[in-house]
Amino acid sequence: MTTAPSSDLLDRLRGLLGLRGVLTEPGDVAPYVSDWTGVFVGTAAAVLRPADTAQVAAAVGACAAAGVAVVPQGGNTGLAGGSVPDGSGDQVVLVLDRMRRVREVDPVADTITVEAGVVLHTVQQEAAAVGRLFPLSLGSEGSCTVGGTVSTNAGGTAVLRYGMMRDLVLGLEVVLPDGRVWDGLRPLRKDNTGYDLKQLFIGAEGTLGIVTAAVLRMLPDTPRRATALLALPSVDAAVALLPLLREHGGGELTAWELLSRQALELVTTHLPGARDPFEGPHPWYGLVELAGTSNSVEQRLEEALAAAVELDLVVDAVVAGSPAQRAALWALREGVSEVQKAEGASLKHDVTLPIAALPGFVDRVGPELVALLPGVRLVTYGHVGDGNLHYNLSGPVGDDLALRAAAPALTRAVYDAVAALGGSISAEHGLGALKRDAAAGYKSEVEVDLMHALKDALDPRGLLNPGKVLPERPGGG
Repeated sequence: MTTAPSSDLLDRLRGLLGLRGVLTEPGDVAPYVSDWTGVFVGTAAAVLRPADTAQVAAAVGACAAAGVAVVPQGGNTGLAGGSVPDGSGDQVVLVLDRMRRVREVDPVADTITVEAGVVLHTVQQEAAAVGRLFPLSLGSEGSCTVGGTVSTNAGGTAVLRYGMMRDLVLGLEVVLPDGRVWDGLRPLRKDNTGYDLKQLFIGAEGTLGIVTAAVLRMLPDTPRRATALLALPSVDAAVALLPLLREHGGGELTAWELLSRQALELVTTHLPGARDPFEGPHPWYGLVELAGTSNSVEQRLEEALAAAVELDLVVDAVVAGSPAQRAALWALREGVSEVQKAEGASLKHDVTLPIAALPGFVDRVGPELVALLPGVRLVTYGHVGDGNLHYNLSGPVGDDLALRAAAPALTRAVYDAVAALGGSISAEHGLGALKRDAAAGYKSEVEVDLMHALKDALDPRGLLNPGKVLPERPGGG
């Protein structure tokens, strides 16, 4: 059972964090109580802004002693409501935006150690300054933070080559629910001394501990990029192209992205400067990129496209001839989430499937959704290389109410199709508050019990990010 913070606790927190570190005025608190989508809006008794790990530990310890729930927040760019307080007004939000120190850059070990509030783009820049690459790339990289990307196990456009954030983390520093600090900031590639504790906190969305710093892997830079937008006849063609692109691209294949015609039309309509590079419309588009150190990437891409055309997998192609053209092609893919807002309400589904099942999923679920809501617009894009689709829906033109009314049935149809094909209802956005309850219906009793066992062991009073991630046990509780 959690309680509201007393005036004595708030005074104590001000003593620990300073006046800058505790916000209670409604205007100051407002930016921290709603998510990027605007769907999740809560209230908070206070916003805590600690300046270092010691302050995080002190604040969490004080709240734990008082039985006050803490909602950790990074850049607040999530799409599942995972960093937003509930509506009780009893919770405090703990924001790590003052913890922006780059503690160490080691080009010999290829590691970079940063605090949780460091923005992802800063990590990329720091790596580039020593001739290295930090490969995690997201549309929100200018504002999302390391703590958030670790806690949600972020994915992005280069998972095909480099994996998820989990694959880029070597060590963590974490404040536990009782205020103790676990110092796991070890830059070791090999450490076989028991449980890999850092993995407990990666993807846990702040429900088991608060990530305050991370040791991240850097990789060799890939300054040469070969990028093309392909017009495709079908999702089947996109899937069939993957082994061909791997064959010709080898280890330099970095991205293989998918974009529906509806998604492209939204971008060219609402994104300033965006245009369709093809003369006529096509049902699907693929964005492929190879990255390396020599002009072999251009040659490999040309060979792959020639083979694809010969097999009738590609209808047309536009190859970027300059960095500006590359950026323009990527803008078509990365602008979808933002421009969909301009069309009104949307229903977002971040799902993953076995790659070979992607065509069957699209063929099955699309007609089901149209039957449930005539006029619904399927705004589909994602990462073919790792089986992740952002299967988003916009309502019939000018009819947001119809979309909202049909939302439960539409989402159930999507999730049922995903489950039937052996997929997951969340690929990279996490469960947060949005999918917490739905997850219970698609996980086994054993899996849910294991999740509860971890939560009970680390946070038995349920004070860290309550109401997020953890599905109810079958039968309730």
